[in-house]
Amino acid sequence: MLRADSRVQATNALLPSVSRRYPFPALQLREKYLIGAFLVLALAALFAPALPAAGWHIPHFVDMRSWLGVPNAGDVLSNLAFLALGVWGTERLRRRHDAPVGASWFFVGLILTCLGSGFYHLDPDMPQRLVADRLGMAVAFAGFLGIAASERVSVRAGEAVLVLMMIAGLLAAWVARENLTPWVVVQFGGMALAVGLALTRPRPGALGMPLGGVIVFYVLAKLFELGDVTIFEATGHLVSGHTLKHLSAALAALPVIWALRDRRVDERC
Repeated sequence: MLRADSRVQATNALLPSVSRRYPFPALQLREKYLIGAFLVLALAALFAPALPAAGWHIPHFVDMRSWLGVPNAGDVLSNLAFLALGVWGTERLRRRHDAPVGASWFFVGLILTCLGSGFYHLDPDMPQRLVADRLGMAVAFAGFLGIAASERVSVRAGEAVLVLMMIAGLLAAWVARENLTPWVVVQFGGMALAVGLALTRPRPGALGMPLGGVIVFYVLAKLFELGDVTIFEATGHLVSGHTLKHLSAALAALPVIWALRDRRVDERC
């Protein structure tokens, strides 16, 4: 009995030291709000009425002109803007060791969006190609929300949001072949979450990403998308709204790249 008691006492004495060695800080108020928002989005994605992809209107893109043998050249080649901004941002990250969580995935997502969207617009009458388009967007969107959460809430919140949105976005892009509801929740619910984070003060030690600038370019991209035909006619068939959508969505990376600039060089100038 004495040996058993001594073993129990030794075990009890060891547990506090282990807990002190690996502490888990209590959840901050902002982290609790973030968890609540994710629960709402998850419930909406799982239980909201399904939007059958087969019955959804496949968008008709007005500018179908070819150039140098490239079909739908305006909508295809405008995706090169995603590639340019993605490569530029990746190059900026090499010089920084204090970039927020998700920044690298954000720029990788832009490069993947160039590939996926370009592949889709080569033959947009094949809705199966939309999966490739959405997969790249899901990666970029997860990266941006990871940036927003790490800048406005905490580093661990940014890491959690990055992983959760990456999984949710990729699954939603795949499920969207039959049910669009999860994709709609990820895209618009996630952007609503981004707006909420943009209206929150940056946490101490944050880099100071201008989240509002990213959101403005995203909203412009959506407006250009809705005005595809109108813009095409207004510009005398020079450029379509969907082409401008790609350019505006790519330019959403500029505020992030600007925040990653080398401030020491600016101070010298």
